[in-house]
Amino acid sequence: MDNKNLQSERIFSSVVNSSVYKNANTILLYWSMDDEVPTHDFILANYETKTILLPCVVGDDLVLRKFSGMHTMKAGEQFGILEPTGEIFSDYEKIDLMIIPGVAFDREKRRIGRGRGFYDRLLSVNQNKKMGICFNCQLVEQVPVEEFDVKMDYVISPDEFVGDE
Repeated sequence: MDNKNLQSERIFSSVVNSSVYKNANTILLYWSMDDEVPTHDFILANYETKTILLPCVVGDDLVLRKFSGMHTMKAGEQFGILEPTGEIFSDYEKIDLMIIPGVAFDREKRRIGRGRGFYDRLLSVNQNKKMGICFNCQLVEQVPVEEFDVKMDYVISPDEFVGDE
């Protein structure tokens, strides 16, 4: 098993052992790109017991759709990432946990993304728990922040769980 997958297993072990995950019914995740913590296996293993939502890029925004299996996935409009088809999920109050990628995180639970603000706009409309996941090399001393950046409640790397559990 390569280092990336081993780190991913350690990250998701911490995720599933957290009380916030255990108590969550509806979870926002992401279909990972090559440089992100791999989520595909985790989504496939859990979508039948938890409601898994995935973001879909529409113009300058993210809309959410329920993952119902690989047969519902198609390449997205901007990045070629697979996205679910079907109805848009808009009841943000029902999202119990949002698991978010990032380019980097710090121990103050701040996140830097890819610079387009997709996730910050989405995160700003939901008051539920936000969990950033990253590789060890992505957990840094400090990330630059702007006033619209949304902090995480937790940041999980293979070797650290940052946040009050």
